Amino acid sequence: MTTFPNVPSPSIAVHRRDKFLVLTMTLLATLTLTACGKGGQAEGPGMMAMPVTVVEMQPQKVPVMVEAVGQTQGSKEVEVRPRVSGILMKRLYTEGQTVKAGTTLFQIDRATYDIALMQARASLAQAKANFEQAQREAARLKPLVEERAISQKDYDDATSALKASEAARMAAEAQVKAAELNVGYTAVTAPITGVTGNAPHSEGSLVAAGTDLLTTMSVTDPIWVSFAFAESDTRRLREAGGNKAEVKLVFSDGTVYPVSGKLNFAASTIDPKIGTVQLRAEFSNPKLVVLPGQFVRVQVLAGEQQAYLVPQSALFQGDQGKVVFVATPDNKVAPHPVETAGWSGSNWVVTKGLNPGDKLITDNLIKLRPGAPVAPHPPGQMPGAPGAPAPEGKAEKPKS
Repeated sequence: MTTFPNVPSPSIAVHRRDKFLVLTMTLLATLTLTACGKGGQAEGPGMMAMPVTVVEMQPQKVPVMVEAVGQTQGSKEVEVRPRVSGILMKRLYTEGQTVKAGTTLFQIDRATYDIALMQARASLAQAKANFEQAQREAARLKPLVEERAISQKDYDDATSALKASEAARMAAEAQVKAAELNVGYTAVTAPITGVTGNAPHSEGSLVAAGTDLLTTMSVTDPIWVSFAFAESDTRRLREAGGNKAEVKLVFSDGTVYPVSGKLNFAASTIDPKIGTVQLRAEFSNPKLVVLPGQFVRVQVLAGEQQAYLVPQSALFQGDQGKVVFVATPDNKVAPHPVETAGWSGSNWVVTKGLNPGDKLITDNLIKLRPGAPVAPHPPGQMPGAPGAPAPEGKAEKPKS
């Protein structure tokens, strides 16, 4: 049998080939990492720094604006109801029209009341006749009783009859006045000068005195807005001047009413159920821009305070509250929990959580992580622009 001492067996050859492949791959990986490190194209966290826009925070005087939802109402609101029952014959006004006090709004059928007035007048005439007869009888008997031609009892009876007939006459006169009032009440007039509402009852309807609502009337200039503040906000308002505070009105679409208002009522007690204080403001409304019944936002200026104005996009609302992100001096992300006190224009008013000089990050908030490197730059500039901070690990080389 012929042997070949210099030729290895198949298993030994496979083992040597695998070992050679492992050494080759390790060497290639080492060379690749070395080349990247020397070339500076993938060095450290410099390439991982995210460009962010930063704004330097400085405290400033900010007006303390307390806001609440309110509802408008007329400075006078009256429900017009009939004083007498009957058939509604006519509506004599246009719904929504401004009318003066005393203007006839509705006409109720007056036929039955005219008859009642006639009967009352007839009763009055009879009572007057009886009274006159009693007067004559008493006058006739007076000299006779003095001459003792009749008994004192006869004269006393005549005197009593005179007083009774006088009382009956007075009652009849009162009935006539009541009947005249009822006839007058068939014409339903406007109790105030204001804007009329709709008429829920049409002509031909039977309306009951003091029960059925015929229409409503409102005085809309000035117009009132009712709202409520929490106890703490009310205390701050009182400290800032109370009724002298400036009041703004904001409609549902964000439009601000151009005329400022003033507070004209503040409750002296706190609602025990919800812990709020009822307030009311008054606004001039000559052109009927504000309608009664509208839901609006009421902003009350309650003094000034030192605070930071933070753009809306820079504040993140999380499970733990409101948070902003700040770029540290070494260009790392640092979250800062903050406390706010409402709005000033389109900015949050931050009272706690920031310090003077903090570099507030205003964009890419969703991508940020605490401690992550960033490349901050001022608004309107990009990283690397003149004046922009250099990211960590990519400091600018001094010019030779």
